[in-house]
Amino acid sequence: MAAVSTIDPMGDSHRVLVVDDEPIVVDVLTRYLSREGFEVASARDGEEAVAAFPAFRPDLVLLDLMLPRIDGLEVFRRIREDGAVPVIMLTARGEETDRVVGLELGADDYVTKPFSPREVVARVRAVLRRAEPGHNGSEMDSESETLSYGDLEIDGRGRELRRAGHQVRLTPKEFDLLHFLASHPGEAFPRMDLLEEVWDFAFDGDPATVTVHVRRLREKVERDPSTPRHLVTVWGVGYRFDP
Repeated sequence: MAAVSTIDPMGDSHRVLVVDDEPIVVDVLTRYLSREGFEVASARDGEEAVAAFPAFRPDLVLLDLMLPRIDGLEVFRRIREDGAVPVIMLTARGEETDRVVGLELGADDYVTKPFSPREVVARVRAVLRRAEPGHNGSEMDSESETLSYGDLEIDGRGRELRRAGHQVRLTPKEFDLLHFLASHPGEAFPRMDLLEEVWDFAFDGDPATVTVHVRRLREKVERDPSTPRHLVTVWGVGYRFDP
């Protein structure tokens, strides 16, 4: 692991671990993130990444899926075993299968190579902002910050989901999606609209991102994910939350 920047006292003071085997990608991302005040460390293969994660304790990981020694998906699984640190995947064009698998594992976002470094920084900021305690990804007034539907309690202030009184661990993006839909009960949203609303901005991505996140949410929210009660598909439109 190589720590390659210092924290700008006027910057973000968040730690980002960049994992990629292409030196130019690591160099460019490190320079842009450092310039914005992030503390950055890097790893050039899967083994370095697995060792760097507990040593550096990043607030977010930028993770290439195509890594030597230990592949990116396995690195991702090991990171997830340690908690819900946000992960943005770096993928090459044509790696749709790996990208979908990564999203199913709980990745918060992905960026397709070649990419704009400024776009990556913007997405890092967006994901970290949504992961902050007390952040509301959807519009709510102060009197309705906890949404209750049956045995579900969605705490917008604490960013927690409780089902029948038990906390259910969600990734930041899963919580944002659930919170947004539950804040608009009965309203159907197309997948592209959800990309724009929940992912902060419409990006050059795949609407299947939403499908994958809804599938994961059903596994955590619904008593029977095969016949969902709350997260309902509206055929020809998208999804809605039924209270």
